[in-house]
Amino acid sequence: MDKRRMSPRFLTALLLAVLLPACAGRSRPSLTAEELGGAIPFPADPVAPSIITNPSEINEYVVSRFWDAFLEKPRGCDSTLVNGVPSVEVEEALGRYISLLENVIDGDKARAFMGGFFVKVSDFQSANPTSKVFGFFEDKTRGYLNDPNSPLRDEDLYFPYVKGLSESGFVEEGMRKVYSREAGMCSLNRKGTPAADIVFTLLDGRRATLHGIEAGHTLLLFSNPGCEACDELTGRLASDKTVGRLVGSGELAVVNLYIDLEVEKWKALAAKYPKTWLNGHDQDYTIRKDLTYNVRAIPSLYLLGKDKTVILKDAPIEKVLLYLENI
Repeated sequence: MDKRRMSPRFLTALLLAVLLPACAGRSRPSLTAEELGGAIPFPADPVAPSIITNPSEINEYVVSRFWDAFLEKPRGCDSTLVNGVPSVEVEEALGRYISLLENVIDGDKARAFMGGFFVKVSDFQSANPTSKVFGFFEDKTRGYLNDPNSPLRDEDLYFPYVKGLSESGFVEEGMRKVYSREAGMCSLNRKGTPAADIVFTLLDGRRATLHGIEAGHTLLLFSNPGCEACDELTGRLASDKTVGRLVGSGELAVVNLYIDLEVEKWKALAAKYPKTWLNGHDQDYTIRKDLTYNVRAIPSLYLLGKDKTVILKDAPIEKVLLYLENI
């Protein structure tokens, strides 16, 4: 089981480092070819024409054309260049693109843009078989969106891209099978859909269900006792004033679940969790056995609405707290 060990402070700094440049049409200083050792800089982000004034239309204009200049024609590739551009600049551009999709584009449209990005990369590779563009984005997109330790992880955005990878002739058969499984797991409990119900057993032996909880919002936390990252996260939630206020008013229910097999160890340590939370364990081991949730790493957070619709899925705590502050 992958344990998340990034500190909240590091996660916040890394997230801000990627998100702050993510402004529609933001221009960046360009280095000369000589300064880049013969390479060219990544093209400036698109700027919407002045006749487009609606903010959402501006954002969609930028996102829809974000990669056009970079993929306009083939350029050189070597160990440090991706289509003539230093790989670090291309990776930074990918981070900006993902943060734009996550923060300023509607969910369904964002997923459509991500699928379109895969098509653009595939078409470029088809026209330029010796290019390493496809392989670069295969690796980096998976890292940004699917790595459990990435502050930009987003299974819903990864889904259209990994689905494309699972069907692509540019991917060897063994990896297509891996990507097919990842796509299947990403399809579980997608944002905007009802979360799978869970039957769990509380410390006092009572049985409860996720869908039976009456609250405006439900924060579903998968954690293990004794896990350093879990202790950090549960400590932040327990001490957060907004969380405390919402729990006290009945607007928020925190469901803290243990889903592994060392139940006696969990019982011995679970008393430290706040009494205002619903602290339980998956007695029937259903989540792991039947794969009702894609718990790739511990801890993992889901935020659900009143009807148990998924609002945030496997989200960094910073995103969860920001959402809760605006309830």
